[in-house]
Amino acid sequence: MGIEAVNSRIADIQSRIIGLQTGPAAVASTRATQGTAAAGGTAAASGTAFAARLADAVSAQSASTASGRTYSLNAKGIPTDLAAYGNGKIPASALGQVGDTRHRLWAPAAESLTKLIADAKRDGVTIGITDSYRPYDEQVDLVRRKGLYSQGGLAAKPGTSEHGWGMATDLDLDAKALDWMRTHAAQYGFDENTPRETWHWAYKPNGV
Repeated sequence: MGIEAVNSRIADIQSRIIGLQTGPAAVASTRATQGTAAAGGTAAASGTAFAARLADAVSAQSASTASGRTYSLNAKGIPTDLAAYGNGKIPASALGQVGDTRHRLWAPAAESLTKLIADAKRDGVTIGITDSYRPYDEQVDLVRRKGLYSQGGLAAKPGTSEHGWGMATDLDLDAKALDWMRTHAAQYGFDENTPRETWHWAYKPNGV
């Protein structure tokens, strides 16, 4: 395939991205890619770089539109409806099962994590789960066994844990899986936000 044909194909795919994305950032990103393709380098290199950009854009759009919802958050970033229940007191009706596991999270987080694990599997990456929603009494027991994080331990103060909101999961990750998470997790709303705990990933509603 000649350079002109490759660039024509890239332009066609770029027009599809505009249909998936909205706002100035999406347009700027697309124009930046067009500039890179036109500026030089081999057609193959431009095509490869753009393919990676396209895959990330489509995946992020899919994750964003999976629920089609925007949540009202309190000052701590917790959905107001969820906060009304209280940390560690989330009813079963507000929780969802993660895939075919025994683990549960706040329903939107469970849905997103299920998709994340399935997509990783298609990439040849295995991601397991060791912990998910943690009721208040389990938070108290964890502090007894592992100590408070603020004192060098591994447990949050009971009633403040992200696990208690059903918005955090502990994952079983080998080196390959950890690298995959650090590359792709944000597309599904998950963030590695706790120092010393590469296994702990929190779900961020609305990407916040």
